[in-house]
Amino acid sequence: MRDLATQPRAEEASADDALEGEQDVDSEATATADSAPSPAMDEKDAVTQSDVVTEDVVAPAAGSEDPAAVEADSTEPQETDAVAEAQELEAAAEAQETDAVAEAEETGAAAEAEDLEPEAEVDEPEPDDIDSDAEANEEAEAEQHAATEEDAEPELEADLAAEDGAVAEADSDTEADSGADLATVAVATAVLAPAGPAPSPAATPTETAADGSVYAWAPAEPKAKKKHPALWISAAAGVAVVGLVVSSLVLIAPGTAVAGVPVGWLTPGAAAEAIEQRLAETTVVLTGSGEDAELTGAELGATVDAQALADAAFAAHPMWNPTAWFATTDAEIELEAAAATDALRDAAPQLYTDPVDATLAFDPATASYAATPAVEGVGIDVATIQAAIQAAFEAGQTRVQVDPVSAAVPADISTETADATVAQLNGMLDTAGFYVGDERTVPIDRAVAASWLSIAPKGDEFAITADPAAIQPVVDTLAAAVDRAPENAVVITDTGGKVLQTMAAGQSGRQLGDATGVAAAYAGQLGSGDAVFKLPVDEVPVSTTTLARNIVVDLSEQRTYIYENGQVVNSFLVSSGTAATPTHTGNFRINSHVRVQDMGALCYNPNAVNSYCTEDVPWVMYFNGDQGFHGTYWHNNFGNRMSHGCVNLSLGMAEFLYSWAPNGTEVRVQA
Repeated sequence: MRDLATQPRAEEASADDALEGEQDVDSEATATADSAPSPAMDEKDAVTQSDVVTEDVVAPAAGSEDPAAVEADSTEPQETDAVAEAQELEAAAEAQETDAVAEAEETGAAAEAEDLEPEAEVDEPEPDDIDSDAEANEEAEAEQHAATEEDAEPELEADLAAEDGAVAEADSDTEADSGADLATVAVATAVLAPAGPAPSPAATPTETAADGSVYAWAPAEPKAKKKHPALWISAAAGVAVVGLVVSSLVLIAPGTAVAGVPVGWLTPGAAAEAIEQRLAETTVVLTGSGEDAELTGAELGATVDAQALADAAFAAHPMWNPTAWFATTDAEIELEAAAATDALRDAAPQLYTDPVDATLAFDPATASYAATPAVEGVGIDVATIQAAIQAAFEAGQTRVQVDPVSAAVPADISTETADATVAQLNGMLDTAGFYVGDERTVPIDRAVAASWLSIAPKGDEFAITADPAAIQPVVDTLAAAVDRAPENAVVITDTGGKVLQTMAAGQSGRQLGDATGVAAAYAGQLGSGDAVFKLPVDEVPVSTTTLARNIVVDLSEQRTYIYENGQVVNSFLVSSGTAATPTHTGNFRINSHVRVQDMGALCYNPNAVNSYCTEDVPWVMYFNGDQGFHGTYWHNNFGNRMSHGCVNLSLGMAEFLYSWAPNGTEVRVQA
């Protein structure tokens, strides 16, 4: 083996050539980052690589024989050594490359953990690329072997520095660039250094110099773990940007104010709290006769729809919209009149005169209720206080002075309320009673009803109550006043059932139902203003009596028979027409009733011949033209034919038959 430690640098491998070789190695290694030369390289590639080592590394030493002769003499050993050396270099390169690949995979895994996608793997290099890489490696190795022993150590440090730089570049560049740097590292670490006890050939490649010194390849230093400060810095910046964007979506724009309350940079919820707090703390100072009394907005019952105002401010002026910044909106303050009046009266009682409520009472003289009007009081005008708080709130002031203004303070119960209640009570007295249907069956005296009632103020009105115990004595008398038996209806019909006359319409009976609780129920009803109490009554239905009537005149007997429901109820003697003026037989119906009448043509025509005139004939009932029944006062010869055709009756029987037989009653005259 040649003395590599003392051999001068080869003339053909100048410094520029070495630099170009390293650049070539970098460029060529870029394509082979993920795949080292295959150990099963074909024979042609192995011989080529061996030749390169022989030609570039083994150069004639100073004072030696002809290089050609030496090469000829030692061709076989040198080839053997070159092949072995090439194999050792290849094994070391594979080991270095395996470490680099493992580190690249670890770097890729770390990048994936940081949500960074590993770069795509570079395609497998072609065999020609592998040969060119090997040549470049051998040229670099020749340069290192040609260096003197004095230059070995500086070059080793330079190579180590280059190795660190290549590793850093591999971590920051693409995965393809990482492969190129790994190839360079495999060459750069193949530097000869003096060795102590020779390690086993399988463990460390060695060479023996001419002076017997043994040199071994320096093992590659472990690569430092790659740090990614840029990733952490960019991630933190991203988080800050995201936080700024998110906050701009939920905050009110800077410079926004609601009625003088700054709400910029606040959420709507926080803005609402700020508005409410400002209003609660706003203080009103009563000057002049108010004797510097102080009241806060909270004490005065001041309110504002703070949440609605905050939501509206955020909707109109969100932080993300710079065009909506620095805006001001108004707010309407409200005071609860009763709460504000109470607070002002407590703070400045000297400014108040209490009002007098309206009253009412029952007047026995008129048996009616009457009202006494209300009297207004004097106090502080609440509207003035509200306007002052509104102005201070909008101006952003927390303290405002107000000269109190007097205003009428209405009574709790007004005159109008009392008058309306009096009208209601008097209307109750007009209708008070217990009713069956629409009939006021048991009326209640006005004074009695008023004695049941109690009228008392309640807030701004009157409350009406009634005493059930006072009502109960009247309830106890209801059954006697309400209960009654039914009255049947009576109708007169002909023999066919046709109604001729209704003698009595009839009336249903009734019976008071369960009266338990009536007094309490009526008391409750009176309290609501209703004095008409409908009693629980059971009705007894009415029945109808039918009287079918008819009359039969028997001329042979000179007797009249009256029938009711087919039965003879009476009969009496009559006087029918003489032979010259007979009563006609047949079936007829009574068609008219005349209480009294003059009969005969001579009554109406003084010149009538063969006529007569009978005045004031009573109880006339016609059934056949001018023939009928009537009373007879001019004779008493009944049972004999006496008339001009009518049926003469005694005055008593004529009156009875006149009312008994309505129009339509059937009359049968038989011989």
